[in-house]
Amino acid sequence: MDRKQTNTTREQNLDARRRSSTLADGNAAYLEELYEQFLRDPASVTPAWRDYFEQLPRINGVERDVIHSEVREEFRRLAHQTRPAPAAVVVTPIESAHKQIRVLQLINAWRYRGHQAARLDPLGLREAPAIPELDPRHHGLTDNDLDTVFETGSLVGPRQATLREILAQLRATYGGSVGAEYMHITDTAEKRWLQSGLESVHGLPAYPPEVRRNLLARLTAAEGIEHYLHNKYVGQKRFSLEGAEGLIPLLDELIQRAGATGTKEVIIGMAHRGRLNVLVNILGKRPADLFREFEGTAPSNGGTGDVKYHQGHSSDIATPGGPVHVALAFNPSHLEIVGPVVQGSVRARQERCRDKGGNRVLPVVIHGDAAFAGQGVVMETFNMSQSRGYATRGTVHIVLNNQIGFTTSHQQDARSTLYCTDVAKSVGAPILHVNGDDPEAVLFVTQIALDYRMTFHKDVIIDLTCYRRHGHSEADEPTVTQPLMYQRIRELPTTRALYAQRLTQAGLMSEDAAEVLRREYRQQLDAGAEVAPQLLAKEKSGYAYGADWGAYVNGACDPATPTAITLESIRHLTERMLHVPEGLELHPQVVKIYEARRKMAAGAMPLDWGFAENLAYASLLQDGYGVRLSGQDSGRGTFFHRHAVVVNQKDGAAYVPLRNLFEGQPNFLVINSPLSEEAVLAFEYGYATADPKTLTVWEAQFGDFANNAQVVIDQFICSGEQKWNRL
Repeated sequence: MDRKQTNTTREQNLDARRRSSTLADGNAAYLEELYEQFLRDPASVTPAWRDYFEQLPRINGVERDVIHSEVREEFRRLAHQTRPAPAAVVVTPIESAHKQIRVLQLINAWRYRGHQAARLDPLGLREAPAIPELDPRHHGLTDNDLDTVFETGSLVGPRQATLREILAQLRATYGGSVGAEYMHITDTAEKRWLQSGLESVHGLPAYPPEVRRNLLARLTAAEGIEHYLHNKYVGQKRFSLEGAEGLIPLLDELIQRAGATGTKEVIIGMAHRGRLNVLVNILGKRPADLFREFEGTAPSNGGTGDVKYHQGHSSDIATPGGPVHVALAFNPSHLEIVGPVVQGSVRARQERCRDKGGNRVLPVVIHGDAAFAGQGVVMETFNMSQSRGYATRGTVHIVLNNQIGFTTSHQQDARSTLYCTDVAKSVGAPILHVNGDDPEAVLFVTQIALDYRMTFHKDVIIDLTCYRRHGHSEADEPTVTQPLMYQRIRELPTTRALYAQRLTQAGLMSEDAAEVLRREYRQQLDAGAEVAPQLLAKEKSGYAYGADWGAYVNGACDPATPTAITLESIRHLTERMLHVPEGLELHPQVVKIYEARRKMAAGAMPLDWGFAENLAYASLLQDGYGVRLSGQDSGRGTFFHRHAVVVNQKDGAAYVPLRNLFEGQPNFLVINSPLSEEAVLAFEYGYATADPKTLTVWEAQFGDFANNAQVVIDQFICSGEQKWNRL
């Protein structure tokens, strides 16, 4: 080892000792006192010590330690007491301390695994697994301990409660109609927030009568449109929502609650299941227009058109916080590909209205259980969700978990994970499983999910566990492959019928009043007018951030448009692009490229591809158009040709010349994308459909890499205008 290496090692050792010097044995008494002070009141110690103590490893999963001085003091007291008679059964303080620890372990066990004991399946076909950790006996607690008072630790509620009360709270919170998975999240603040929201209401809030009656009205609408179409257009495909009607009150609450927080746009992506229901009951598509599509008499869009359950729509909805523009994206049969398209559209809209916090534009993506687990574009999109170039500050994901994919219902065939939603754990997203036949539980998790997204700006999952009342389509016969499942489904009353009975038994509504709701909704459908509540006329929405596509309507683009720029512009833009700020040290090879580009601008050398491309972007920026370029290693360029981003060799800081051409210029963004093609190209397509003033470019690193994104090319880019009249 040479002298330089020896000195480096010595410095590293000294640095390590300095960092750990506070833990020297001479400081033991002080540290013990400081730690106990933290246990009594975390806010009483400095932030640095609080962070240190919070990161200490848990022993046997217990988050809250026992104050050691109190245990020692109890032993001293015991030493001076007379021993009891041998026949007496006595709980010693040390045994009491051990039981206290076991109670905290029990609380933690319910937080980790209570979702496995929750009553999530409306069909009740699967036996709940035995989870020993949820049984007090597993932790050495017996019936004799049920009325013993224990410290509740971080359990939301009184600081002390009997074991019986603690168990009742845990079972109501984590073992009822909601199964919450969040202990995989690494951020303590997020976990505490979720615990507060879930544990404070002991399972469910007590909703007022008007909220519960409105739930029934929305369920009536969800069921009503399906029954109407089923009887009116017998045997025609509609991909019914029946069995998952809770989606309609869920979306209704999501939009109203988002609007109350200041959200101005909600962009929804979904596949075909339940789409017609959402179009009519949420977005306000006129039933008469839908009926014409069933009858084949709807007016042509000028292209080939598409099936009715691929169509999009937009409308404006009144909320407590003002109008909200709601758009449902068009989509093809490829189930999950619309997810990243929605993300791109949302990113463009957020940038258009300068929504850096993600509070004004909310993405909502509705998935199927089999597709959510099975299609890789879901994981690709999650991987992009918090990255700089693609983040949309959190998406509310809703999984319509009807426990079957076409004819595949065995978990051993569908996936290798416990839940279809496990992929979301990769980004630390909380997952709220809920029984779709409990509308109040659905309402509750919707509120928790939206509030979490608006607080932490991260993705959140609602796993709406439900069923599919018919086959994959109405023309399919499901009993061929799932006889037992469909025997149970045909015995089961609808979600609306169950909830109407619940309200009747609670004295909140008579059977006649519930029937009136159904009859009135059917009369509205007969009339053919809009049935969605709170719908606004376009002229009353007052939304100021829409995009103007007028210049492109009906393909109005003159191929003779001049695109040349003057020599003077070339030289001026070149000078601005090659300007090196003070203190920026370029790599020697980049210096040579800059020198060559100066010669190109002067006419001393032919222009190469890299310089011409950068110059084209600069000219667009000069003309008032933004540029967004993304792809793998696009900043430098795979072939060392672009150098749209240069790196300071002194400190590694990046500098983007095309962002620094002139004051007030349009945005230029070049993004090194994740190693993904399908989701990235879908994102960029979505971005382009929402921003006509920006050139959106996706670069395949090599030509054949485009193969991985072929579905986007085929289903959106090449055919979107023909199918949906969308560029």
